[in-house]
Amino acid sequence: MTERAAFALVHPMRVRWAEVDMQHVVFNGNYLTYFDTAVAEYWRAITARTGRDYFADYMRLYAVKATLDFHASARYDELIDVGCRLARLGRSSMTLAFGIWRGEERLVSGEIVYVHVGAAEKKSAPIPDYLREAMLAFERTPPALA
Repeated sequence: MTERAAFALVHPMRVRWAEVDMQHVVFNGNYLTYFDTAVAEYWRAITARTGRDYFADYMRLYAVKATLDFHASARYDELIDVGCRLARLGRSSMTLAFGIWRGEERLVSGEIVYVHVGAAEKKSAPIPDYLREAMLAFERTPPALA
């Protein structure tokens, strides 16, 4: 779901000169950087809400797949909003969904699939219950559970 109202976290940003290409629109790879900024804000918001530091756990989430759908282009100096939400939560993996808007116009939507790994063995491991609970409590729209 990419409707703006589904996102508990929407972070405002301004397009910088270094992010646009010769066509004066945001270079496509920079949208993943915007997603990454939204992920950092997502964890910051959850930490602020719960008062617990989840850094050690979310730093063990490895991106394994990213998809983007382009609907329109952002341009230099425009204000955009980047949303991040938990779309699917599995035993050891999760999918974060993203939306980027200029006002009410959807520009980009996408997803990143992350796998949680154990600290020592660096292999797929269950997402800790307290992290799962914190994410589920933060969300405005319940994710699919796998």
